[in-house]
Amino acid sequence: MESKLRPDEYYGENCFSDEQMRKVLSKEVMEELQQVRNGDKYLTPELAEEIAKAMKEWAVSKGATHYTHWFQPLTEVTAEKHEAFVVPTQEGKALIEFNGKTLVQGEGDASSFPSGGLRATFEARGYTAWDTSSPAFIRKMGKSTVLYIPTAFFSFTGEALDKKVPLLRSTRALETQALRVLRALGNTTANHIYVNIGPEQEYFLVDKEVFDKRPDLRLTGRTVIGSFAAKGQELEDHYYGSINERVINFMADLDDELWRLGVSAHTEHKEVAPNQFEVAVVYGPVNTITDQNQLLMSVLQTTAIRHGMVALLHEKPYAGVNGSGKHNNWSIGTDDGQNLFSPGDNAKDNTQFLLFLTSFIKAADVYAPLLRASISNSGNDHRLGASEAPPAIISIFLGDVLTSILEAKQLPEGKNTIKTGTPVIPRLPKDLTDRNRTSPLAFTGNKFEFRAVGSSQSMARPNTCLNAALADVLREVADRLEAAPDKDAEAHTIINEFYWKHKRVVFNGNGYDDAWVKEAAKRGLPNIPNSVEALTSFSAPENVAMFERLKILTKVELESRQAIYLETYSKQIHIEAAILLE
Repeated sequence: MESKLRPDEYYGENCFSDEQMRKVLSKEVMEELQQVRNGDKYLTPELAEEIAKAMKEWAVSKGATHYTHWFQPLTEVTAEKHEAFVVPTQEGKALIEFNGKTLVQGEGDASSFPSGGLRATFEARGYTAWDTSSPAFIRKMGKSTVLYIPTAFFSFTGEALDKKVPLLRSTRALETQALRVLRALGNTTANHIYVNIGPEQEYFLVDKEVFDKRPDLRLTGRTVIGSFAAKGQELEDHYYGSINERVINFMADLDDELWRLGVSAHTEHKEVAPNQFEVAVVYGPVNTITDQNQLLMSVLQTTAIRHGMVALLHEKPYAGVNGSGKHNNWSIGTDDGQNLFSPGDNAKDNTQFLLFLTSFIKAADVYAPLLRASISNSGNDHRLGASEAPPAIISIFLGDVLTSILEAKQLPEGKNTIKTGTPVIPRLPKDLTDRNRTSPLAFTGNKFEFRAVGSSQSMARPNTCLNAALADVLREVADRLEAAPDKDAEAHTIINEFYWKHKRVVFNGNGYDDAWVKEAAKRGLPNIPNSVEALTSFSAPENVAMFERLKILTKVELESRQAIYLETYSKQIHIEAAILLE
């Protein structure tokens, strides 16, 4: 009987991870690379040369003949240009070449990528720069084996032309401000902040033969005309139902390829709608997991084709049944082992927890239109608020226990802030809340679940906006704590002030209920039902000021994104209208 390797024996074999790198690089090189990743030093040509040599040998040993700088232009999908390792010699032979300079930077024709006015079309030059924090990987498709190198993409004048650069900048901004807050609270051991996400990817599977007969599915990803099925999801028998053999075989191959790539596919199940499914991965660094989610979507589609099926990532392929989202579980932690959204075992830790929690409450209230813009596209407009996804009104679900704890902190006017341990429960229960599937931002114990993200979206845009919004509020918190003679008293003043000024964004009820729309209007919460209106938030003066203050995006970079997203929306609607007429 043929023996079969266990997943833990081949997991990550096609990923040039730190584990793989330690096998071929010295301890000193790895330590220097980590310093570069942490922003403590610049990448030197010598270090790049050593890593490039090891990366080339690893890739070629696995059969790679080409490499590509893999990047994320402002199209929601990835881009790649394959270059051969093979270089001819004058004698008519060939060498396998790949050096540090080639690894670090590439140049390509960028004229056909959307720039939103950042550059003239005839200025074709665009640059890719190696992202040292996201591991390279090997993809084998048919007879081709290619080394993929995750890179940033920017213009000749340095503007970001992609989604990775703002995401990295926002992560750094959040780290800077969070560390300031921690230092002011007396933490001297944390040196780095980690933003972690765990996306849950939903998708539909349809038979390839049926798909090919539907030009609307082929060109738009959804049906633009049709009739309701005799049986849909009304019997509620699909969710977590048994999975048939054909799909099980597809999932087995999907898991196998993802695991070999070092993508931690962990949970898979049937979703609510017929032929709708979900795959979720284990938490990891926001930049790496964003890259891996782009890779996951690609592997989903190529694996489905091999099984005679098509994977649909559109947010609303069919009327009358649930659409697909991508739940973005988001948290922040430290290199000294803390989750900043997790309650602690003592009063001091819980002051810190409540400070970061209420800072996010303020961020979600102040920057609600921006967060709505971060999940805007034509497909998601069909899904948001359609009784299977959160409404377009940005709100936070905290749960009754946590809300009651914050409510108890209200202080009578004229009284000094009470010290930690009296109104704030020193030991908070670990299970503070339940999941609320009707809330756009649900607090789930030690993280926020941003449930409104669309299934076809890159994770970069929503996470950039989440990072930026919280970083800006933490900047204010740090300024106040650093100036306060009694930092403990000031921390409690901030917790109290932020909650009571911004509690309107907290809603623990049913977001699907029509009564919530009326209640939200009474509270003055923005209800932005369509992408066209939502996307204008990118050029709003207060958002421009915030992004520039944190050095994440400039005014022209923000305006370019707004123009691109609006143009994409317009084109998608035009294509749908044209195929409907056809």
